[in-house]
Amino acid sequence: MIPQANPGAGYRALKTEIDAAVARALDSGWYILGTEIRAFEAEFAAWLGVSNAIGCGNGTDAIALALRGLGIGPGCTVVTVSHTAVATVAAIEMTGATPLLIDIDPVFYTMDPAALEAVLRGPPAGLPPVKAVVPVHLYGQPADLDRIVPLCRSHGVALIEDCAQAHGARLHGQRVGTFGDAATFSFYPTKNLGALGDGGAVATNDPALAEKIGALRQYGWHKHYISEEVGVNSRLDEIQAAILRAKLPHLDGQNARRRDIAAAFGAALTASPLAPPRQRDDTAHVFHLYVTRSAQRDRLQAALREAGVGSGIHYPVPVHLQPAYTGRIALGPGGCPQTEAAAKEILSLPIYPELTNTDIETICGALRSLRNG
Repeated sequence: MIPQANPGAGYRALKTEIDAAVARALDSGWYILGTEIRAFEAEFAAWLGVSNAIGCGNGTDAIALALRGLGIGPGCTVVTVSHTAVATVAAIEMTGATPLLIDIDPVFYTMDPAALEAVLRGPPAGLPPVKAVVPVHLYGQPADLDRIVPLCRSHGVALIEDCAQAHGARLHGQRVGTFGDAATFSFYPTKNLGALGDGGAVATNDPALAEKIGALRQYGWHKHYISEEVGVNSRLDEIQAAILRAKLPHLDGQNARRRDIAAAFGAALTASPLAPPRQRDDTAHVFHLYVTRSAQRDRLQAALREAGVGSGIHYPVPVHLQPAYTGRIALGPGGCPQTEAAAKEILSLPIYPELTNTDIETICGALRSLRNG
């Protein structure tokens, strides 16, 4: 069975470099906020095109730290989508802020700017003031920042890009993560840039914000052992930073490989009952996930499994319908009908740079064999 994701293959492809990086970190004798994380933060910021990157424990913490760094917490509403990993919403609640979930564009599955405009112009009654917006660059596809950025600026709200699935994606040639007040990244092992454990980062061009987030990730320390504000313990460790340094130089090439695989899948899906993903104009999609869609999803998933092709569903239950959130989470005035419809039909195919040409042909053959009915 070809798995939908295979982080072990990513390790084996770069084993010599990763093992050397781990050995270097172990030999250093310094395991918390040392030379590896400082070097990775500088290298990642330069690759992204921002002045500052601050490593932290995971992508969820990254969102919470970015929000707290911008002064957002109790008494604030933060707008995001329900069609996302639950981490996006969990991070907002970690700060004490109130999430407000809105619908997605049905074609690209990212935040619907019309829904955003509606809640910025007339938020639901009873909520605190909207202070921030967190669009998610889902599946490797940039959100519609051409419309989202001006809306945030005109309404005076902060913009934090959730780039957990979009390392290296571009809009008009500019990398996502460079458009807002801050951007957040996850380095979970299956991400395009994945550690071999948890990890995350916040990126920003604001040096004061970077300094504050750097303090918040370690108990609010600006001076060692002196907490000037209430912080947390969320530090990217030295070994994971060293691994990410080994993997970062390969990322652009690996993203290109993902695009080539996606093109092969798209050709195989011609006249298939599975609809291939569509790409927004003037973007570079990085295909963290290759998400197809069909009203016959469950039958087609079973047929692929019989052909030896694994798949996944990202995500089977919208956040607002999950047991922990049902009935207590605020929604935009139109609800989330497109989100709910997508959750019943989407299917993620295997996509990662280490797929062999034989794997790709096997998957394409299975896709070509699918029939309506």
